[in-house]
Amino acid sequence: MSDKEIIDGLINGDDIISRQFFMENCRPLFMTIINKVFSYHVDYDEFVNEFYIYLMENDAARLRQFEGRSCLYQWLKTVALRFALLLRKRSVVIDMNTDLPLYTKDNIPSDDSWKHSKIDIDNLLGRMHNERHVYVIRRHLIDGIDEPTLAAELGIKVSNLYNIKKRAITALTQVALTDIKQYGKPSK
Repeated sequence: MSDKEIIDGLINGDDIISRQFFMENCRPLFMTIINKVFSYHVDYDEFVNEFYIYLMENDAARLRQFEGRSCLYQWLKTVALRFALLLRKRSVVIDMNTDLPLYTKDNIPSDDSWKHSKIDIDNLLGRMHNERHVYVIRRHLIDGIDEPTLAAELGIKVSNLYNIKKRAITALTQVALTDIKQYGKPSK
């Protein structure tokens, strides 16, 4: 398969080409990058998921930048290495090897305050940019879907769910902090 056919397949969301390319063909390349860039464990599947989202942003603008001046794998090596360095700088790819639940039911309000809080939560979630993070927060923390079920819905491992959830809460916290800065601290 030519480089152009692979790029076209990725842009068009061809599952067979995407799976073969990212999960098999690029595995040695990405594992080398992961091992050289990160000083802690980074799950391969989670890295690939985040990298794929990165490549597909803005109607696959980054993939469309490939002009064929080098082979696809050489171009991808440069893009993936820059992406990994960006993740390391932002500290957004994490390893969360824990058996602790993501939340306990005791942490969820059960009275009318939950109804009022839901409006605030919807407002904050609406300002988050990553739809996957919003989905995880909604399904797990609001809808109460357990980890194995949600991981199956997303097609990921439960350990990856911990990584995504950690980043989602970090992003939600940033949105909330921006909200506080913009509107001032609530009065007591």
